[in-house]
Amino acid sequence: MSDTIFHKIIRREIPADIVYEDEHLIAFRDIAPQAPVHVLFVPKTPIATLNDVQPSQAEVVGKLTVAAADYAKREGFAEDGYRVVINCNANAGQTVFQLHLHLLAGAPLGRFGTPK
Repeated sequence: MSDTIFHKIIRREIPADIVYEDEHLIAFRDIAPQAPVHVLFVPKTPIATLNDVQPSQAEVVGKLTVAAADYAKREGFAEDGYRVVINCNANAGQTVFQLHLHLLAGAPLGRFGTPK
């Protein structure tokens, strides 16, 4: 797997607005937000796409979703609603090939899944 911008953020080689971190994952604000709140949750384990998650790594995806839900509750927008998205490969919009979850919130997000 190639080195990505997310790996450089994890290693603190480039700056990021980090909002959460533990031994398993890191979360930081997206530099090109698609909603008023747009936070990326990234496992520290190198996994390129959702397709690459092995059965023994299933807990990684669970940790991402739990961390995102906890963040939404802590920041006070869980009851208003939020969206979580994992893009898998280029046709789905994945541009950084390190598994990551997008948390979007802070405004009505509208319908989801309409093709361009």
